[in-house]
Amino acid sequence: MAEHTAALPKIRIQGLTKSFGSNHVLRGLDLVIAEAESVVVIGGSGTGKSVLIKTISGLMDADGGSVEIDGTDVLSLPASERRTMMNRFGLLFQSGALFDSLSVLDNVAFGLVEAQGMPRRQANEQALDYMAQVGLESDVGAMYPGEISTGMRKRASLARTIATRPDVVFFDEPTTGLDPIMGDIIDELIVKCVQEFKITALTITHDMDSARRIGDRIAMLYDGKIIWQGPTAEIDNSGNPYVHQFINGLEDGPIELVTSRA
Repeated sequence: MAEHTAALPKIRIQGLTKSFGSNHVLRGLDLVIAEAESVVVIGGSGTGKSVLIKTISGLMDADGGSVEIDGTDVLSLPASERRTMMNRFGLLFQSGALFDSLSVLDNVAFGLVEAQGMPRRQANEQALDYMAQVGLESDVGAMYPGEISTGMRKRASLARTIATRPDVVFFDEPTTGLDPIMGDIIDELIVKCVQEFKITALTITHDMDSARRIGDRIAMLYDGKIIWQGPTAEIDNSGNPYVHQFINGLEDGPIELVTSRA
C-alpha cells in the first residue's frame, strides 16, 4: 500500500467547488486517481456528476480548489498552457456528439487532422484502425451518423475519442440510451481500450451494472462531495447507508430526492 500511495497520482482533485448562484453543486470535492486506473463516479440525477467532468476537463470553470494532472494544477495555468494540457484529454459525450455533416471516417479522424495536424491520408488510415478496434467495418466509414444505429454511433464516438491516444479519458454516461446487450458491448470495449492503451479513465454513471463492469474503483457523489470510495468488489459491503440505498434502488434511506441541482 505504501508504494501505491507514494506514487504521484495521475489526477488529484482537492477542494473542488462549483456553484450556480445559490445552487452549490460541488462543495469541496476530493478525489485521487492513479495512472492507468479506471474510476467510476456514481450518483443520482442532479447530483453534479456532469458538472464534475466539465470542470475537470476544462469545459467549465471551477470556483475553487485544484485539479492536478501529473502534479500540475491545470486550473491555475494560463489559458494557452491549459489548452495544451487539455489536448491530452479525451471525452466521450453521453450523446456521442458526432458531427452530422461529416462521414463516420472523417469524424474518427477529426482530432488527428484538426488537433494534431496529421496529413489526411495518414489520419484516415489510423482512423480505420481504431474503427476496427471497436468493431466497425471499414465500409461504415463512408456512412453518416444519421445513417447508422445508436450503438454504432457510440462505437464511432469511442473510436474518435481514443484515436488521438489521450492520457486521460472522461466517459459521460457511456451506456445511456442503449439496450442492455449493446450496453454490455460498449462497456467491454471501454475496458479493452483502457487496458490496451493504459488510459486513466474517469466515468460518470447512474448505471450500476455499467459501473461494476468498467471500474477498478467506485466513488459515490452526494451533496457535492465524495461520500464513499473503494474497490468495485467492496461496494456491496460498503457499510455506507447512502451507497446501500443507491445501489439497491431503495426508496427508503438517507438520500433525499434532488430535483433542482445541476
